[in-house]
Amino acid sequence: MTVTDTSTSTFTGDWNAWHASRDATFSEPLGWLSLTALHWLVDTDSTFADLPGAWRADANAVVVTATAADDLSIDGVAVDGSSTLNPIEGAPGLIVKQGERLVEVIRRTGEVALRIHDSAAPALAQFSGIPTFEPNPQWRIDGVFTAFEEARTVTTGAVVERLEHHHDARGTISFEHDGATHTLIAFAGKDNGFHILFTDATSGVSTYPAARSLHVSAPEPGGAVVLDFNRASNLPCAFTDYATCPVAPAENRLAFAVEVGEKTPDSRSESAPR
Repeated sequence: MTVTDTSTSTFTGDWNAWHASRDATFSEPLGWLSLTALHWLVDTDSTFADLPGAWRADANAVVVTATAADDLSIDGVAVDGSSTLNPIEGAPGLIVKQGERLVEVIRRTGEVALRIHDSAAPALAQFSGIPTFEPNPQWRIDGVFTAFEEARTVTTGAVVERLEHHHDARGTISFEHDGATHTLIAFAGKDNGFHILFTDATSGVSTYPAARSLHVSAPEPGGAVVLDFNRASNLPCAFTDYATCPVAPAENRLAFAVEVGEKTPDSRSESAPR
């Protein structure tokens, strides 16, 4: 085996492991594909056909009122009367258990919603893996990160029209493709790396229209980074109508086709918004 063959084999093996991990994430019994509803709350008690109790929310808190027979619990304590929760704007939801289901209480752009997770959800039962393009090492592209001189917040819309997302933008990443220089805004990501939301010429055709996501590892001294577009990932909104994902910022809309990474999930190909 040549050095090039070894390198290609390693690249493919690493990509296969990443893809398997992504499939495993969306196969989780109470993960994104287990969502069966998204209920928005108002400041007076509301009831829902698929959920016991009465629920209301205002700018400060969420109040759920139920009896012990409703089988609702918070942190292992049964709700019998009224209980208060304080979801944080933009943060992961607070959890109320209802039997084997989970009710996730979220706050987005000042509004509060309930997301219901059910391990018996049809979308979870039908999931057979995330469709992808074939991996191609030529789409591992060197880039350069340039930090902003001052902290900057970038606001984007969301797949839910009245919502918006506020991102911690750390700088830009520039890279070369087809003889031209392109620049993307990089948001703060995990492990001191970056999170990029982008669209390209495949968006709304073979990939989900709102955005794909790309993790970029922390830069080397001098700002060197690698953009591995083979790992361009779907956001949860590509799989379910019950997510509130951001859309890509205008600056991150690439005019060329990035034909690697994840495609639109099969269940959404016919109905994904354009």
